[in-house]
Amino acid sequence: MPLDALRQVGALLQGGDLRGAHGRLQAIVVEHPDCVEALRLLGGLRLGFGDAAGAEALLRRALALDPNWAPTLATLGELLLSAGRADEAEPLLRRAAAKLPQAALLLARHCNDSQRPAEAFALLAPLCRTSKPDAALVTQHVAALVALGRHDEAVGFWRRAAEAAPNEPSAAHALAIALAATGRHAEAESAAAQAIALGTPDAATCFTRARSLVALGEFARAETALRDGLQLDPRNAGAHDHLARLTWMRTGDPAQTTAALDAALQTFPGDTALLAAKAAILQGAGDAHGAYACLAAPTAHAQAAPALLVRAGLSALTFDPANARELAERALRLSPASTAARSLLTAALLGTGDARGALEHCESLLANAPDDQYLIALQTTAWRLLGDPRHDAYCNYAQLVQPYRLPTPDGWPDLASFLSDLKRSLERLHDPHGHPLLFQSLRHGTETTGDLARHADPAIRALFAAFDAPIRDYLAHVGHGVDPLRRRNRGSYRWNGSWSVRLRDAGFHANHVHPRGWISSAFYVDLPDGMAAASTQDGCLAFGEPGIATAPPLHAQHAVRPEPGLLVLFPSYVWHGTVPFRSEQARLTIAFDAVPGVPA
Repeated sequence: MPLDALRQVGALLQGGDLRGAHGRLQAIVVEHPDCVEALRLLGGLRLGFGDAAGAEALLRRALALDPNWAPTLATLGELLLSAGRADEAEPLLRRAAAKLPQAALLLARHCNDSQRPAEAFALLAPLCRTSKPDAALVTQHVAALVALGRHDEAVGFWRRAAEAAPNEPSAAHALAIALAATGRHAEAESAAAQAIALGTPDAATCFTRARSLVALGEFARAETALRDGLQLDPRNAGAHDHLARLTWMRTGDPAQTTAALDAALQTFPGDTALLAAKAAILQGAGDAHGAYACLAAPTAHAQAAPALLVRAGLSALTFDPANARELAERALRLSPASTAARSLLTAALLGTGDARGALEHCESLLANAPDDQYLIALQTTAWRLLGDPRHDAYCNYAQLVQPYRLPTPDGWPDLASFLSDLKRSLERLHDPHGHPLLFQSLRHGTETTGDLARHADPAIRALFAAFDAPIRDYLAHVGHGVDPLRRRNRGSYRWNGSWSVRLRDAGFHANHVHPRGWISSAFYVDLPDGMAAASTQDGCLAFGEPGIATAPPLHAQHAVRPEPGLLVLFPSYVWHGTVPFRSEQARLTIAFDAVPGVPA
């Protein structure tokens, strides 16, 4: 094996010279066609350059030479997994997982994402007992336990680890991750601060601390923590994304929001992950044209990476579906199994009048992700355009959109008194001068950042306890069946995110769905005077108008008039939004997503 040459490749990779490393590896493979590691590394680089087919061919050559080399099994498994070929990927990753913790982690993350937390936990539990805590490992281990409803076990395990190693920063960081995942953000922030104090500041710990500070409403301190982390890891696109969200909330100014990203791109001008992050932020701020312009030059290259083409296509989708279609088709030619590219193509086909073609792609995607609520929304939209009666079955709003008058929670004399207390609690969580969150459907308003279902405020806790009876009635009402809502009905549920929205004058929600939900909701806490009895649909909750362009355009089919104390439950896959309203008074609501509970 040409060890010296591979060491040179390693130095090139560490220095960020990917093209140089690629050329050197090509030469090694020519001279030593049986060098498994050179083939594997070259395959990984080809994948990074967008040549998925070439990468797979190289990795399969390496695997044929040594069927048991765990790094090859893991790299090929990762390629297949990212291409949506999970059935092929999983056996390879399982074989690699026995020798390579990174493969076990990759497979566990896939299991968590596929709502198979028990499998994820089985893969990770041995590693957590024998390995030094790693942030990615801890995150997936905790996510599996939380999904299994074992919150206390997650915190207890990592608390014991931290107590056993009181001077170990990684152990304190692991505890912070567990506490944050279970909604105990004050303790999580303290544990993350302890981890930083115990050793040299670490970017991942800064980011963990920042997320808890955001949940606590400590936005200035969160911004400081993110900037500290980015000093240590300036190419971390996820951290730039979080910093942009905070800056936007504070300023509402796109230039300030992307300033840190722009500085990083001056130092790393070819970093496509940073470019894609900037485009996503601009689009989230409402500037789809600016987002597309950000990527126009890099996507003009014939070898532009599929992920970059998809990101540009998502920007174009809002104003030029034909261009989005072209970008999606280019991405699919480079990476035929890319689920992101096929999803983009499906939406673009709906926007260019090819509902039948969209339906074919959508059904292919749903075969591997049957619970993806966005894909179900695309499917029902195609059915509606085609006049397919299945649309009316899946989107029977009279049957599936159900309003409930909330029962008065224990401890309050009447519902009006409770709503008054709840309003005061929620208004403490809203920044009166803030801007809408990035990447959200609301316009002209603010949204809370923490998970309200885990909030300690007595009125908020009482509210979520009072939601139980309507949700259980809704599950009994919809019953069982083979459609995406009913086939998941096991008679139980768990929260999967909850928040409050305060809309101001001219405020509304753009039409959207909740991709990772099952049952979604709107609960009305306080409304402008007269809205509940108005003769117009201003401020109403409207269903059926897609949040993407369609040809021909489709309009709303059903509406629910809000009133204080009303809870509306509906499937997460139905398009819904709020009709704009005009009033000097705010419209205060709470929403949550629920997903099926873990069987007893």
